[in-house]
Amino acid sequence: MEMISTLVGIRLLITFRMELVNNLRSMRFNKNQITQEELAVKVNVSRQTIHAIETGKFNPSVKLALHIADFFECRVEDIFYLKKEDK
Repeated sequence: MEMISTLVGIRLLITFRMELVNNLRSMRFNKNQITQEELAVKVNVSRQTIHAIETGKFNPSVKLALHIADFFECRVEDIFYLKKEDK
């Protein structure tokens, strides 16, 4: 039974590939056009980390995503969301 569950899980993963996307850049511009550096200081990471998140090269930890959402006074889902990957 465990083998079947594993195979079903793998099949679902293959069938439903999702990509984490964000609108962090637009959120920054909507909040007085703050810079990557200013946001980085507020959430205690490097500017490069903010850049990597914005460009989709890095997915933030849950803790960092919560800090970012707290800074913008919104829900995590207002910034980060899942999108089906194009095949």
